[in-house]
Amino acid sequence: MENGSSSRGSKAANLNFMEILTKKRDGKELNCDEIKHLVQEIVNETVQESQIGAMLMAMYIQSLSIRETTYLTEAFIESGETLSWPQEWEALLVDKHSTGGVGDKVSIPLAPALAACGAKVPMVSGRGLGFTGGTLDKLESIPGFKVVQSTENLTKILDTVGCFIVGTTENLTPGDRQVYKFRNVTATVSNDCLITSSIISKKIAEGVKSLLLDIKVGKAAWCKDLESGRKLAKILISVAEEFGVSTHAFLTRMDEPVGYTVGNALEIAESVECLRGTGSTQLRQLVCDCGGELLAMSNLASSVEAGKSMIGEVLKNGKALEKFYAMICAQGVNENVAETLCFGDMATVLPQAKHKVQINSHQSGYIQGINGLILAEAAGSLGAGITSIGQKIDHSVGFRLLKTVGHRIKVNEPWVEIHFSSELDDDLRLNVENALSVSSASVESKDFLIQVISQG
Repeated sequence: MENGSSSRGSKAANLNFMEILTKKRDGKELNCDEIKHLVQEIVNETVQESQIGAMLMAMYIQSLSIRETTYLTEAFIESGETLSWPQEWEALLVDKHSTGGVGDKVSIPLAPALAACGAKVPMVSGRGLGFTGGTLDKLESIPGFKVVQSTENLTKILDTVGCFIVGTTENLTPGDRQVYKFRNVTATVSNDCLITSSIISKKIAEGVKSLLLDIKVGKAAWCKDLESGRKLAKILISVAEEFGVSTHAFLTRMDEPVGYTVGNALEIAESVECLRGTGSTQLRQLVCDCGGELLAMSNLASSVEAGKSMIGEVLKNGKALEKFYAMICAQGVNENVAETLCFGDMATVLPQAKHKVQINSHQSGYIQGINGLILAEAAGSLGAGITSIGQKIDHSVGFRLLKTVGHRIKVNEPWVEIHFSSELDDDLRLNVENALSVSSASVESKDFLIQVISQG
């Protein structure tokens, strides 16, 4: 690891948090020293939680300029240390990050698939924010999986396996980590600049050279339309490339869930099915799309199409699954548990909900839509997500779709299965019923990928 070093000014001195807060509240642009000072105050825990909430709300309402966003990103990076890797790995270091969606488990099969194709994937992920699920929360459904690893072990895993998926450590972007935990409980999650600084700081600190950003667009995403998605993509790419990272962005559809599960352990099971070469065709396609782009960006494939074929092949022949097995063992999972999860009966090792109930369709026809936002919020109510600091997650709860968009369905035929641990609230059940849209006309399922954006 290396300590962060400033390239945009000296360390702030003789600054006052309240004065900086007042300046941002009034809509004025903060300079580099002011932003670094407030981040350091937050890291040092020398300000009150109410002041942090007020600063986040001021940033949310007044927003940040690209310059301020870059300063905030750098302040997060410099608040801790950065990962460094052998020089011979430089061109191979790739990562993908999603802005967060419903049922979005793409990173879990993607990382080992990329590793199976020769890439090095030092993936630093996050937890759920708002209605979105977190990759780390999902992986912690696996008994023994440790999202925190020593620097020495990270180097060993990347050398021997080729990929890891971890959370930020005590020393990696602690400024972002401190701010991150307050965003979810202060209604300041869906701000482009805060999203950008959080994502890019972790990616710079983890030392990648090629980055793919999966920006979700739709009713179950932060970006509700293409215009807002393109705007966020521009900010993310501009800031990432300011730090020398080659960055592309996908705009992907997020109306219904990715795949057919929502909930932590359920999504792990679906991810393993993908690695076994089965499961949702749409999930597999999105994994191939993301992987193909990154393999081409890092020159591990001659083209995006060639990269997609490479990813598809390692999903089919089991090499990606072998990498996943090696990764979870390296991150603390007992070999017998890993063996059963990857090659045996997953239900015997993953958390299982105490109760299951199926919800039926009220009419016959073709499924026109499944409102992912409704399912995500319902999953949160069941305990799949965090709504307050320190809350425990129930990894077993969630939803399994029995039918997806485009499928024919009959009246009183089940379309979703709810997995829950205690009583099922009548209002929640009604909301879930209302998530289904059925029409008499046939409907074709659409690809998730809408557009690819790069700086050029």
